[in-house]
Amino acid sequence: MAEMIYLDHAATTPVRREVAEAMAMCMTETGHFANPGSDHAPGRQAAHIVEQARERFAALIGAKAEDIVFTSGATESNNMALLGGAAFYSNKGKRIALAKTEHKSVLDPCRQLASRGWSLDWLETDEQGLITTQALTAAITDETCLASCMLVNNETGVVHNIPALARVCGEAQVLLHVDAAQALGKLPIEARRWDVAMMSFSAHKLGGPKGVGALYLRRKPPVKVQPLVFGGGQERGLRSGTLPVHQIVGLVRAAELAEAEREQMFRHLGRLRRRLLDQLVAGLPQVEVNGAQTAQSPHILNLSFHGVDGEALRADLIDLAVSSGSACTSDHAESSYVLRALGRSDSLADASLRFSFGPTTTAEQVDQAAQRVIASVRRLRALSPLWREEAAA
Repeated sequence: MAEMIYLDHAATTPVRREVAEAMAMCMTETGHFANPGSDHAPGRQAAHIVEQARERFAALIGAKAEDIVFTSGATESNNMALLGGAAFYSNKGKRIALAKTEHKSVLDPCRQLASRGWSLDWLETDEQGLITTQALTAAITDETCLASCMLVNNETGVVHNIPALARVCGEAQVLLHVDAAQALGKLPIEARRWDVAMMSFSAHKLGGPKGVGALYLRRKPPVKVQPLVFGGGQERGLRSGTLPVHQIVGLVRAAELAEAEREQMFRHLGRLRRRLLDQLVAGLPQVEVNGAQTAQSPHILNLSFHGVDGEALRADLIDLAVSSGSACTSDHAESSYVLRALGRSDSLADASLRFSFGPTTTAEQVDQAAQRVIASVRRLRALSPLWREEAAA
């Protein structure tokens, strides 16, 4: 069996050694393991570590410590922002503007709100998957309370112009929530300067542990949400539960490492993306690139392959860890709703692969992956009546 090549860093990343070491210092009896809510010396020391971590994380995203709420990850942050924000600001109106290309952890909370009487105004993307200021302006009404837009799309890597969209929302007095799970450590983030209301983050997309993230909640001017979890009143009463000191430390250490290497890694990942794309396009006809190529994060490449069955393609690539879309929707046997929103047919959306790269990805791995995909697509096309029809057309 050939060596497994992991090209699914947009789904999750291995925890970096430096991160694991920092976390270990907060887990055992000789470290800072105490409950940060306890009123004794070990507890106060743990609380101090949490507050230091809060300040360090805030600095990485252009925020202040008072803006940061620690959560279990971007899914919880998205739910807190949308459900909690909707509950607090429903007196303004019960309309939310968002795109069909958002992550499920944004779409599903909004659909929950729709079942409670809220209206969802769908933002149209262009053929490259981008939301324009014109589309957002057209969707906003006097009753629009919230809008939500990803910074980097998790399937296509498309980068939205958040500062411009935030200006539209500001002028209309609409709160803008941004899912930045795929952007942290990949792109510069200036939460306060961009004037977004809320922004969600996750650790495991950038070499940190699973199960921890953060929500940026603007304090000046203040943005408020109603809590979803009740119990101990932690995180200013917004998110009850004992704070996991080791995970918070892991989140911040991973984010700091990623930020320190961001510019170098941007160039490295961009070279890998271009290397893979060039080889696949040169080796195979009828390959479609999904998403904008200019406004693009370099760690994601999404391609559709004409003339093959998507399930057969993924089954054939047993030694290549890639995705057909978001890992959060992999339990559902349907083609990517994101690609369908971009105008891809069901069959072409299903015959897509998302390649995503990380700091440990090498050029040699990319070359091997290209060879395996080219061989697999050629083999499947040779057996495909659909391909013969397309090739003859």
